[in-house]
Amino acid sequence: MFVPKRYVFEKRALDYPIGQKLYKQLTKEKKNVIVLKSSRAVLEKMTSIEEKFHYGKETLIFGVKSSKKFITCRPSAHYQIPLVTGCMGRCEYCYLNTQLGDKPYIRTYVNIEEILDKAKKYIDEREEMTIFEGAATSDPLPVEPYTHGLEKVIRFFASEPLGRFRFVTKYHNVEPLLNIDHKNHTDIRFSLNSDYVINQYEHYTSRLNQRLEAAKKIGDSGYQLGFLIAPVFLYEGWEESYQKLIDKLNQTFKDFKDKITFEVISHRYTIKAKKRIQDVFPQTKLPMEEESRKFKYGQFGYGKYIYKPEDIDRIKSFFSKYLSNMAFQTEIKYII
Repeated sequence: MFVPKRYVFEKRALDYPIGQKLYKQLTKEKKNVIVLKSSRAVLEKMTSIEEKFHYGKETLIFGVKSSKKFITCRPSAHYQIPLVTGCMGRCEYCYLNTQLGDKPYIRTYVNIEEILDKAKKYIDEREEMTIFEGAATSDPLPVEPYTHGLEKVIRFFASEPLGRFRFVTKYHNVEPLLNIDHKNHTDIRFSLNSDYVINQYEHYTSRLNQRLEAAKKIGDSGYQLGFLIAPVFLYEGWEESYQKLIDKLNQTFKDFKDKITFEVISHRYTIKAKKRIQDVFPQTKLPMEEESRKFKYGQFGYGKYIYKPEDIDRIKSFFSKYLSNMAFQTEIKYII
């Protein structure tokens, strides 16, 4: 659960029952509660990028999502469903460092019923299976105890024959989701990495064993379970390091009967991301040397540095070999 240093309410959030309830509860508990006209004022007194980042990461905003359209989310889903923006984690490599820019705070929405009404319209308009991603710009699990947004969304999609929901997390507080009658319409994935990468770069996230224990609970509750191994880094001893991760997966799920999906993504970065990362984490040891990478234009029109073809082949060979021979049934969706 995310316990920030300050709770900020946009004035409009107090017009909703959840907003009013949370405001009264947090005020009664003598938390640091602030009411602002707009979330834009949260960081106006901050000066440096580093200061804004860490101040924002300690701030939870309760706001109202008023955009009329959902953003598309190809190829993994048809649309993003906006439950939360931002993440309490401080992973050095995260693309949100650049995508959210000067808005690094965590913002969760109190008008969930209105958001679900929009999702329903998209489903009805398409008249075919429609998939919604709940973690495109966030990790919604740490703020679940406040708005119970995931619970409401999972229950909503359970009643939608042509609607499906998916999200990914690096956290382990899954207990509120375990007894929901989800009708197998929700796909929950856990982002994993080697102990080395988690300890070195994934600050303020759950440890590997905690994620695996939480994943086991989710799988035992009948959800479609998946793992995102990302980003994969090549460093001295990387194969042994990721082999330990695979061994832990095998040990945890050796008796699991259902299929588990895997997505594997190698590390990549843009020049813009590199600059932002170095501003926010001046002591970072992230491997971002252009001479060891290949420049490639992505599907969104900007260029990024990926591993060279021979290195990508090593990653594909390693994970294809081991993930295809697990103690349980697997489906490798892609290794890139």
